[in-house]
Amino acid sequence: MNNNDVVICRCEDLTVDEIREAILEGYTDMEELKRYLRCGMGPCGGRTCLPLIRRELARHLKVSIDEVPMPTSRPPQQVTTFSAISSGTEKNNE
Repeated sequence: MNNNDVVICRCEDLTVDEIREAILEGYTDMEELKRYLRCGMGPCGGRTCLPLIRRELARHLKVSIDEVPMPTSRPPQQVTTFSAISSGTEKNNE
């Protein structure tokens, strides 16, 4: 298997190659990549893909990972069940 075909974002089915192409197209900021590719916007909330994409971006920009800020996290920030929503409570008290 070619390393460029490795899927980084399982929720949006994005490969290393697609991430690198977007960076070469000029999306050189985590917020831009998130908006353009939808990485980090799937059910996992970016727990798996965003650190990997951040590493790729740092490598391309030739900076340390610490110099690449993570994108802004937006609500919902806590898992909410459908039963909690339908009952009108804040959390599911099962």
